[in-house]
Amino acid sequence: MSGGEVAGILVAVFWAILVSFLALALVRLAQTLKAATRLVAEVTDQAVPLLSEASATVREANTQLARVDSIAADVQEVTSNASALSSTVSTAFGGPLVKVAAFGYGVRRALGRKGRAEDGPAPARTVVVGKTLPSARRGGRRNRGSKG
Repeated sequence: MSGGEVAGILVAVFWAILVSFLALALVRLAQTLKAATRLVAEVTDQAVPLLSEASATVREANTQLARVDSIAADVQEVTSNASALSSTVSTAFGGPLVKVAAFGYGVRRALGRKGRAEDGPAPARTVVVGKTLPSARRGGRRNRGSKG
């Protein structure tokens, strides 16, 4: 065997090994592509019903939002009516009720003074020379009328 024949056999063996590796890679690539195709088909089969359900859910949500919008408009109308009624009642009855309350207060006060006048004269105040006494509490019920 000559050197050329040995070189030819080596090249042939090298090409056979290279072709087998390429064939193996192509077979694995084909399997990967088949798996990817199956996965895409399964996702498509599941996505179509999900999208239709999502679309139905969005339509139902829009219907409910329209109902809530009408309810909110009704509540706003009721609130404005209640506010108008409150201001009307306040205007109609507020002044007379304040006058009745003031009259009742005046009657109670007059009756209270009359009751004290019948009990006898007010006690005399004692002055202590050289001592500082605490000042009277301001704003009390009895002190309000004695000022001025």
